[in-house]
Amino acid sequence: MIDVNELRSGVTFELDDNLFKVIEYSHHKIGRGKASIRTKIRNMRNGVITDKTFTSGDKVQDVHLDYREVQYLYNDGDLYYFMDTETYEQPILNASMLGDAIQYLKEGLVVKLTSYENDPLDIDLPTAVELTVVEAQAGVKGDTATGANKLVTVETGLKVQVPLFINQGDTIRVDSRNGAYLTRV
Repeated sequence: MIDVNELRSGVTFELDDNLFKVIEYSHHKIGRGKASIRTKIRNMRNGVITDKTFTSGDKVQDVHLDYREVQYLYNDGDLYYFMDTETYEQPILNASMLGDAIQYLKEGLVVKLTSYENDPLDIDLPTAVELTVVEAQAGVKGDTATGANKLVTVETGLKVQVPLFINQGDTIRVDSRNGAYLTRV
């Protein structure tokens, strides 16, 4: 059992026979009485995101998760196929389980698969992902003095704000935590 005061973003726990992962966490102490811990949690089995408020001193069941490296192969509708790099098993994850990570997945990308009792639950992306720009508007001469940006679309469908010198066909590095442009590769 772990105290709810120890919950942070990314922590996985069990509550009411369901697995949850903390997405957002905030601690509120108002005058007298116990503090309240407000969380936004995602059900690891069906992907539903809910808000849950705990009272300081509550406890939740911690879980032991297994991690292994897998390579993204392809998707077929809402099903995403991966391959374990050691055993060559092919775990399948539903789009609702992956959430926003779908926007950073491209064929051949190696990610860390999280599983609980041999049941695949989630993936952890690398911090930065290299993606190719498939659609970009032309930069306008004279706009560079203001440090202007433009919106481009990358191969996965993600839209990213980039500097004006980025063109269609360029490969850019994108931060997978917030979708921000990092550099041209």
